[in-house]
Amino acid sequence: MPGVLVGVGWVAERLGAPGLVLFDASVGAHRGADHRIPGARPFDLDGALSDHDAPAPHTMPGPAAFTEALRALGVDDTDTLVVYDAAGVYSSARAWWMLRAMGFDRAAVLDGGLPAWTAAGLPVEAAGPAYEGPRGSFTARPRAGLLVGSATVTAALADPAAAVLDARTRGRFAGIAPEPRPGLRGGHMPGAVNLPFGELQGPDGRMRPPAELREAFGAVAGDRRRLYFSCGSGVTACVLALGADLAGYRDLAVYDGSWSEWGMPSDLPVTTGPAAGPAAEPVAGPATGG
Repeated sequence: MPGVLVGVGWVAERLGAPGLVLFDASVGAHRGADHRIPGARPFDLDGALSDHDAPAPHTMPGPAAFTEALRALGVDDTDTLVVYDAAGVYSSARAWWMLRAMGFDRAAVLDGGLPAWTAAGLPVEAAGPAYEGPRGSFTARPRAGLLVGSATVTAALADPAAAVLDARTRGRFAGIAPEPRPGLRGGHMPGAVNLPFGELQGPDGRMRPPAELREAFGAVAGDRRRLYFSCGSGVTACVLALGADLAGYRDLAVYDGSWSEWGMPSDLPVTTGPAAGPAAEPVAGPATGG
């Protein structure tokens, strides 16, 4: 595998090869679409691959539940996984980061997702029922520190060597646009900086080149190399994690509860006001920083 991001050509050349597993990690309106890349299996972030007993949506399931879900999807420890979504690079990054947090490194995101695949004239097939093939041998081996809670983020906000980056739109960050989930406070964490996830992608929905990604992160994080990412529910924070990885950062963590937890009525501090970071408007995307 050439890295954490692969192009449609790389996948097309290997489609159907033993040991290569494709996952559709689409969420929301794209979940359960009527067509897919041939052979793709559902990585259901709105279903079994989130902890529905947690108060915040899209919370990472525990190691035992994650192991069972991946085995039920036929994944072996020796497989190579490519995850995509029907929005471009959106929820696929969440699936990639979850796999990394569970100790699995042979996973990559399809650059541009299903839109890039279809734009290249590559084949699709009607989406079938849920995966019904043989069970796999996958075993989760959790890595500490890749998914963190509010206490760790609170400490990071006070750490001059760390930066907390918020992937939501500038309006939501500033508290002047409504939150899509009811009951949440508007605004952002004091000391956080704003980098809307769409600014890491070009107009074709593909991730920007590494040099441009380094420039985007440097504009908001300066020389800080320890980066923490937040968004609405822990999904597009992982797009920032993907971009930071491509840009050469290595000390990275995602706030699992994100604004769905921090923004609840509580003693966690919230402030409002203009977004920090570059002045460019975010690229229009499929959502507003989920």
